[in-house]
Amino acid sequence: MKSNKIKSLGLAALVASTFTFSYSVNAEVKTIAIDGSSTVYPITEAVAEDFQKKTGTKVTVGISGTGGGFKKFCRGETMISDASRPILKKEIDMCADNGITYIELPIAYDALTVVTNKNNTWAKTLTVAELNKIWASGSSVKNWKDVNASFPDQPMKLFGPGADSGTFDYFTEAINGKAKSSRSDYTASEDDNVLVTGVTGDKGGLGYFGLAYYLENKDKLNAVGIVAKDKTTAVLPSESTVMDGTYQPLARPLFIYVNAAKGAFDKDVKAFVEYYLANAPKLVKEVKYVPLNSGEYAAVSKHWQSKKVGSGFGGVPEVGVKIEDLIKRIKD
Repeated sequence: MKSNKIKSLGLAALVASTFTFSYSVNAEVKTIAIDGSSTVYPITEAVAEDFQKKTGTKVTVGISGTGGGFKKFCRGETMISDASRPILKKEIDMCADNGITYIELPIAYDALTVVTNKNNTWAKTLTVAELNKIWASGSSVKNWKDVNASFPDQPMKLFGPGADSGTFDYFTEAINGKAKSSRSDYTASEDDNVLVTGVTGDKGGLGYFGLAYYLENKDKLNAVGIVAKDKTTAVLPSESTVMDGTYQPLARPLFIYVNAAKGAFDKDVKAFVEYYLANAPKLVKEVKYVPLNSGEYAAVSKHWQSKKVGSGFGGVPEVGVKIEDLIKRIKD
């Protein structure tokens, strides 16, 4: 069990940043450099730890956020980029300008989890409309009673990912209807542990991040049930509600992107990716995320073997896409 993965994220990121460039500058000690999403980090770090033990190949995993990771990846500084949302048009263009092609690989599901302070006894559920009211660009909501008249007169303190985070992009797309459209007067951090600490320290706290970080801290936080548009029943995030499609609109796929020109044909990177896909079902569950089903992993493995480059999203964020449909969109 990789229960200490999330707690040690900050130290691991510092260590990883020390070796980010070692892949190209030190040929004697070859390193597979990975950076990107803090949400995907626990999965990739779990895979990297096992792979290093079995092969001796050094793998470093950083947490610059999905956007920050793509900047490094598209400059050719990393072989693999962790992403909690698909690559965007501006990143596609940046990669193209630098001659970087990539293979897009879904590796797990996540349930974006809205959390409150443990002493919050009133907001057990929230509708998508209420979340939009709180988080929309220009929102003036500063008190819980402004969200719902039945809620108490309690000041609200908001915590969420920064603008480089794929979690931020996906949440704003799903709740506000446009990626990156959000109020800005909240405590932002690319480190989800900072968000956990913020919400646990304020009775009126509200935040959002990946399911694994909630499960790691569920003794300190409440998960909020979400009432989707045109629905009347609140659904809590869990493996079962992600897999049966009822946790909407905050269930999402997670990705790794592999440098196609170099990584896909480098024997160590190739071995790492194949180890990743073969062991993802077990390791994804160990770090408290939701694995793809067996058919989806088979489709992703086949896609990896085909070495088809590009993104099934075409640079445009999308909520609710199926894995098989996503792969079929990628042309030869």
